[in-house]
Amino acid sequence: MPTNHIFLSLGANLGDCISQLQQARQFISQQIGQIRQFSPIYKTSPWGLENQPDYYNQILHLNSILSPAILLKTALSIEQKMGRVRTQTWAARTMDIDILYYNDLIINQPELQIPHPRLHLRQFVLQPLARIAPDFIHPVFNLNQTQLLAICEDKNQVEELFS
Repeated sequence: MPTNHIFLSLGANLGDCISQLQQARQFISQQIGQIRQFSPIYKTSPWGLENQPDYYNQILHLNSILSPAILLKTALSIEQKMGRVRTQTWAARTMDIDILYYNDLIINQPELQIPHPRLHLRQFVLQPLARIAPDFIHPVFNLNQTQLLAICEDKNQVEELFS
């Protein structure tokens, strides 16, 4: 069975965020697939809904045999297991797992959009993506991550903490 190249974004701003990122990586390794690479952890100001704690974000590059639909279901299950409660868009959370890319697939369904429809607007996604996969081409815009970062208009502060 062929292996798929997947990029996920992890984010948390409630509780012990560094430990939660580590725990999410463990769950992802066990339930989704082998993590090939992960970015440093970045501390970022909130995006969308600003009156909340700073976020801790990380990007993972992994291999998986899961289909996009099963990947989404599994990611949502991990979020829930880690205490995620969905109350409003962009609200504070214990864990957020977003599918950024799945190979070079383009999926536009109500419950699943790949590539992530706002990744090109977010400094906190592009900066770590450009760090670990600078040449990966966005299949809609036909630009690599470094090029997307260079034209990103988001000016939120993104601080690299550690690997």
